[in-house]
Amino acid sequence: MASLQYLEIVSFDPKYAKDFARLNIEWLDKYFVVEPHDAALLEKCEETIINRGGHIFFTLDGETIMGTVALIPMADDVYELGKMAVSEAYQGRKVGQLLLQHCIDFGKEQGWKKLVLYSNTILENAIHIYRKYGFVEVPLEPNTTYLRSNIKMERPL
Repeated sequence: MASLQYLEIVSFDPKYAKDFARLNIEWLDKYFVVEPHDAALLEKCEETIINRGGHIFFTLDGETIMGTVALIPMADDVYELGKMAVSEAYQGRKVGQLLLQHCIDFGKEQGWKKLVLYSNTILENAIHIYRKYGFVEVPLEPNTTYLRSNIKMERPL
């Protein structure tokens, strides 16, 4: 079992762009498929997320990337919490929860109104964790960005 002794959360650096794409493609391929909107965000994350006022964070254990998450601008002071993925080697060790709490804290520090996420109810553990961290289910738009989404959740900040 890998140690989390040197765990830290860092902001986006172009050197991590390939890791952002790799981690997300791994979990999408495992549970769903990579949709066109995913591909656009993952292949050009600096252009489609960072340069538009978004943020990407990574958890590191020493030099090893354990997980990632993005905060993607939707509207004034409303951000989508998306593209969260944790390396299989680090799953079950609360890495995703650390990223989630970091995003909540970061959004509060920025003075944002809320975080929004889209998910799928087959990801029961993830939905449970989102609820634990204060996300509540809200009506899903008829034409959501992601075909796999069957649940939308929000968390006021």
